Amino acid sequence: MTSENIQQPTPEQIRRAPKALLHDHLDGGLRPATVVELAGDIGYEGLPETESAALGTWFREAADSGSLERYLETFAHTCAVMQTADALRRVAAECAEDLAADGVVYAEVRYAPEQHLERGLTLEQVVEAVNDGFREGERRARAAGHRIRVGALLTAMRHAARSLEIAELANRYRDLGVVGFDIAGAEAGFPPTRHLDAFEYLKRENNHFTIHAGEAFGLPSIWQALQWCGADRLGHGVRIIDDIQIADDGTVRLGRLASYVRDKRIPLELCPTSNLQTGAASSYAEHPIGLLRRLHFRATVNTDNRLMSGTSMSREFEHLVSTFRYTLDDMQWFTVNAMKSAFIPFDERLAMINDVIKPGYAELKAEWLFRQSTVG
Repeated sequence: MTSENIQQPTPEQIRRAPKALLHDHLDGGLRPATVVELAGDIGYEGLPETESAALGTWFREAADSGSLERYLETFAHTCAVMQTADALRRVAAECAEDLAADGVVYAEVRYAPEQHLERGLTLEQVVEAVNDGFREGERRARAAGHRIRVGALLTAMRHAARSLEIAELANRYRDLGVVGFDIAGAEAGFPPTRHLDAFEYLKRENNHFTIHAGEAFGLPSIWQALQWCGADRLGHGVRIIDDIQIADDGTVRLGRLASYVRDKRIPLELCPTSNLQTGAASSYAEHPIGLLRRLHFRATVNTDNRLMSGTSMSREFEHLVSTFRYTLDDMQWFTVNAMKSAFIPFDERLAMINDVIKPGYAELKAEWLFRQSTVG
């Protein structure tokens, strides 16, 4: 057995490794059984399947279309069952539990409050129910022997006109569980510059925001998100690859936008499996994350929508380990990148890196030393 093989983490080690998640949608991560039960509670009859396993399969197959617009259609069913405070608390608590069981120690989970008002909730009631659910999920995780901290990102829909209202909401709850703001939805035809008043407001309030950009749409979306809107991070940002040229001899040349993104250490919230589903990449091997890692961009690994993609943070890393032969050192690099880019205060980020993430990886890497001694 070579040292290279010894350094490849096993699926069990990947699961135990501490992970940080920046891009995960609450309405994209429900348990299929929960969707079925909540639909029954409110009399929602629009589900394509009423048996949980079959429903989970339907979500993955419907999302696996190569079209971002078709992918987004699947959310009509999850949002339909997330219209009461009890449902929102349950979904948020289960989200925290599921992430913690998968080894995630820090997560920023996003959702659009404006999509949960159909049964009379106010925006404030939505936020408070989700926050209560996250705290309950953290408590349940601790009781099960796991540790996780979850912060909420409030999302405004880019095709709607409530972004300033949601930005103000995010600012009011910034010390009460909400860590930042986001815009999401179909990129084509809905540029981030439509929401400049929201971004200008957040900058005046010294608040944090990320923008979905560079997923289905290309470099102009990224450029606008950064240079017009002032985004702290790029949600996806995978199309930055369009500004990187690789010559026949293997040399790499970065365009000015790609150079700016790398030089400024702008975090890329990359979601490999989701990108394959929406057509932003054709395979794991062809996914730009391999090159972006090699070029030392501030790349992070994320799930996007765990239900639609049939994924988890561990599964994302399993694919990357298998494809690019990544080691625990690579996993730690991605995880530290994510934690450095989180929207919580610097001292808390540093403590998470030094007291949780690095010791966790050191312990896993020490297992190889003992295994080597027994093999030798």
